[in-house]
Amino acid sequence: MPDDNKDEVRWLAQPEDQDYPSAADYLSLLESDDVVTSVVASLKDAPIQHRKAKDILRAAGLPLLPEDNAHVASDLKKIKDGKKLSPILIVKGDLARGIPAQVADGYHRVCASYYTDENTDIPLKLADAPR
Repeated sequence: MPDDNKDEVRWLAQPEDQDYPSAADYLSLLESDDVVTSVVASLKDAPIQHRKAKDILRAAGLPLLPEDNAHVASDLKKIKDGKKLSPILIVKGDLARGIPAQVADGYHRVCASYYTDENTDIPLKLADAPR
């Protein structure tokens, strides 16, 4: 349940450099290296957009991780300490085919933001899914 004493979630202007290799590592479990390289390049070129934490979790079909998950707790501490979080990297799903969006990097940050305020506008980069 979101806390009534909401801390403001602060964000970096752009994802951190290490977020892209992390996204590639995850996506390599789902696609070929050529496709992953193309999708990561699209993520790097994509403009920053904003979506709500609750909508990101729903579109990706992901459960809200518990507050005591080590990575979520670490991000909640960063929020409380006023540190900026890195924007999220997402690959679009395919509604017609029932394929959920993929949070390529930042799942824990989405969950931490949700606990702070489920309506948090999260900056993200969004790439089209490979066809």
